[in-house]
Amino acid sequence: MARRIIIIGANAAGVEAASAARKKDRTAEITLITQEKTAGYSRCGLPFVIGGQIPSFHDLIVYSPAYFQMLKLNLRNETKATAINTKEKAVTVVDKAGATEVLPYDSLVIATGADSFMPPIKGREKPGILSLRGIEDGEKIDAAVKAGAKSAVIMGAGLIGLEAGVALIERGLTVTVVEMLPQILPQLLDADMAKLVQEHLEEKGMRILISKGVEEFLGEDKVTAIMAGGEKIEADLFISAFGVRANTKLAVDAGIPLGETRAIKTNARMETDVKDVYAVGDCAEAPNIITHRPTCAQLGTIAVRQGKVAGINAGGDYAQFTGILTSAVTRLFEIEAGSTGISETSAARNRIEVVTGTISSKTKADYYPTAKPIKVKLIVEKESQRIIGAQIVGGEEVTQRINAISFAIQKQMTVRELAKADTAYAPPLCETWEPMVLAAEMVLMKLR
Repeated sequence: MARRIIIIGANAAGVEAASAARKKDRTAEITLITQEKTAGYSRCGLPFVIGGQIPSFHDLIVYSPAYFQMLKLNLRNETKATAINTKEKAVTVVDKAGATEVLPYDSLVIATGADSFMPPIKGREKPGILSLRGIEDGEKIDAAVKAGAKSAVIMGAGLIGLEAGVALIERGLTVTVVEMLPQILPQLLDADMAKLVQEHLEEKGMRILISKGVEEFLGEDKVTAIMAGGEKIEADLFISAFGVRANTKLAVDAGIPLGETRAIKTNARMETDVKDVYAVGDCAEAPNIITHRPTCAQLGTIAVRQGKVAGINAGGDYAQFTGILTSAVTRLFEIEAGSTGISETSAARNRIEVVTGTISSKTKADYYPTAKPIKVKLIVEKESQRIIGAQIVGGEEVTQRINAISFAIQKQMTVRELAKADTAYAPPLCETWEPMVLAAEMVLMKLR
């Protein structure tokens, strides 16, 4: 009898799991269940459709219906999984017509993702608060802009909030970003590096209010203003970017344990505490490579890696997930920002004594006309002298430097080894002294 694999969720993690399972088992019956109309699209691209860099939301579809047909994957759109019975090994689903069906499985992959989070703010039940989590959310924001919205308030200064803010400014709106914490991009950067990004955004016309929480949503029939830090801010468009929370209801109802992060607990095979049930992506936790503590980083790159591991195991083979470094990058107007490993703030929280080195340099030879500024911050564990984190802010060439340091961390490179790196040079491409090497030398000076 063919192996029956059910995957709940059909975006980054879910589709990757299905693809990996199919490669390992050519005869398996693989079913993907998703509540959304569209499967296999990139959530990360949503702000760039709103900003106009990508022509349409349809362009974000990475896996067309033909892909699912080619791999013989049974895709069930607009279908909701309502219950998991781990004893009977079955999933109850309801389709868009309201018909209920019970689907048996041999292996189950939970890729239910995360939902937009709304804090308990007075007036939050009023209509007019939008989020940016899926294609339909993006279409609502785009429609509001086309309908004549002139101003927007974005609540939250994380990656999605700022990318959405940039997109709306590019569409001609006046944008105010409200952030409760004392800095922007708190998950990506330390305060000293975040300040550089904030200054750039403010130069481009974005109003940013830090250390100001949203106290109330104001308006009669719908939200027309917010109170934040005692100030009334009116706008035509209100976008909630407070963050997301792992969607774990199905797992909890089925008795599948959660972990420290309140996401689904998994082992190295991405298997939950229930045999033959796996969890991947934004709803699952896995260990951080440096702290070894459970982490739920909610990034697309992590989702696909976890999906691949779970799919291989669900398909009858064996694979392990190596852990999370939380490598991430973004581009906001003309500045790029990225990080990998843990921040100085996170190191302090985990009681890791560190030494940091920060250097300001150029992306090309200083005399080359198109050279742009770049700042590199290295975070090194004092005792072992191993590199455990990096943050880079600059006009270009951030991604590949972040990737290079990610490799260095995974190979447990010391700061002394990085300082001796043999790097390339050409005036139109880079400085004689690679900025990462200079940052390493700054750390060594402090260590001496």
